[in-house]
Amino acid sequence: MTETAVTTPDLNHPNVVRHKEIRRGKPTIKGTGIKVSQIVTEFVEMRWTAAEIVEAHPHLTFAQVYAALAYYHDHVEEIDRELRESEGFIREMEMRHKHSVLEEERRAAANLHG
Repeated sequence: MTETAVTTPDLNHPNVVRHKEIRRGKPTIKGTGIKVSQIVTEFVEMRWTAAEIVEAHPHLTFAQVYAALAYYHDHVEEIDRELRESEGFIREMEMRHKHSVLEEERRAAANLHG
C-alpha cells in the first residue's frame, strides 16, 4: 500500500490541506495552489473583502475563502510565523537585488573614469 501525498485535512477544516510538494507543505485551500497565508494577507493586510478576494481569484468560492480564514483563526501562530518568514525572505532578496544593482552602477562609473 502506498502512502498518499496529501495529508488528511484537519477534521475542523476539511477545505484546507497540506501536500509536501505543493507550496512546500504550507496549508492551502483544497484543490487549489492558494495558500491560507495569501488569503490572510489579502483580507487582513490589504483589507480586501471576501468578494474582492473571490474576484481576484475567480476559481475560489466564498466558502473556500471563509474556510481559509477560519483555519487562520484556529492556527494564528503558525500562519503568522509563515508570514513573518516570507516577509524576511522578501526583504533579504530585495537587499541582494539592490546590492547587485549598486555594484553594477559602481563598475560602470569606474569604467567611465578609469
